[in-house]
Amino acid sequence: MDLNILFAIIAGFCLISGLAGCVLPVLPGVPLAWAGLFAAYFCSFSPISRTVLVVTGIFAVLVTVLDSVLQPFLTKKFGGSKKAVWGATIGLVAAIFLGPLFILLAPFIGAFIGELLENPDDYGRAFKAAFGSFSGFLLGTGLKMICVIAFIWIFVLAILKGTA
Repeated sequence: MDLNILFAIIAGFCLISGLAGCVLPVLPGVPLAWAGLFAAYFCSFSPISRTVLVVTGIFAVLVTVLDSVLQPFLTKKFGGSKKAVWGATIGLVAAIFLGPLFILLAPFIGAFIGELLENPDDYGRAFKAAFGSFSGFLLGTGLKMICVIAFIWIFVLAILKGTA
């Protein structure tokens, strides 16, 4: 098999897996998608430059760090505890087994339950903390989706430009 085709297949696989990783916590979405661009760099028919790799790499790091910080920050900003953050994370992992609908509901429910474990009598605080955690989850997921879709767009344009 031609190495160019192998690198293109690896790039495409990493980019699609990165897109899935935006919502699945077991896959590092943005770094995986960037690895796809890195693989595409080695294809002779994909004119991705070092500059593009460096710029997208910087974005990948920034988005990954922001995603890690947003949910705990917003949970705490809305009055939540570490148990709310853990509850949201556990809810997201549970959502993998419960189905796509639960990817949105489970982090909220998990944060709510986690905060109730910390403050059993304060439903208002638990709801507020769950809302903050859910907001952080949505914002982080949105940023990851935008970044990975941009990486996919760069890859597609590079392939089209290289084969034209």
